[in-house]
Amino acid sequence: MSILGAERAFAAEELTEDGFLGGRLRIVQPRNGYRAATDPVLMAAACPARPGQTVLELGCGAGVASICLGVRVVGVEQTGVELQPAYAELARRNARENGIALRVIEGDVARPPAELRALSFDHVMLNPPWYPVGGGTPAQDSGRETGLREDTPLAAWIDLAIRRLRPGGWLTLIHLAERLPDLLAGCDGRLGSVDLLPLAARSGRPATRILMRARKGARGGFRLLAPFVLHEGVAHLRDENSHSAAAEAILRGDAALNWPAR
Repeated sequence: MSILGAERAFAAEELTEDGFLGGRLRIVQPRNGYRAATDPVLMAAACPARPGQTVLELGCGAGVASICLGVRVVGVEQTGVELQPAYAELARRNARENGIALRVIEGDVARPPAELRALSFDHVMLNPPWYPVGGGTPAQDSGRETGLREDTPLAAWIDLAIRRLRPGGWLTLIHLAERLPDLLAGCDGRLGSVDLLPLAARSGRPATRILMRARKGARGGFRLLAPFVLHEGVAHLRDENSHSAAAEAILRGDAALNWPAR
């Protein structure tokens, strides 16, 4: 697949190498396609995986979330699923070059391959496409458009995640706050102990994204947690890093997200 289609791999000039976790990771990404930023890092920091457990990431892109989790939790067994072959190959390359074991399956969430249907996991992570069909301005790059806009409904992503979870397994996801009604509808009684963590850019600002954790078959109730604030101050005043201390520790790979115990 090229950056404009699914026919060839990315050429070297179409790629950049970017630092994650304070430069601990070097991640190759398309220059103009779908690019990971803070969301996969935050999602990986929220996943309660332990050494020896199995983790599936649906829509793994270039592999950032899975690789970040593999750095924090040594000994997890990880699988990623990615629709776009060139991004799947980037995930394999990034995992290999950063010393993380990651099996990547090429496949469609709407029509999961038999290899995936035969597996079950202790954890599933997902950062699904943000925008429903027909919403917003389409991206010029097809890889970016595929990564950001739903072709498969959000409910199908959640359904596959639940089906691949073992009883008692954990779902961890990050999404736009405006999609919360759709996310909760997708849980449809099969997930319990649902915790919602709003992500606010600054103190006093509305949350634009949310992290959600839920457990398959659990009977615990819904909790709306206090917002996690990403930046200090009430406005962006200078061209420099303004992350809150808690956010900076996560983004540098020095801490997991401190999730309140149930």
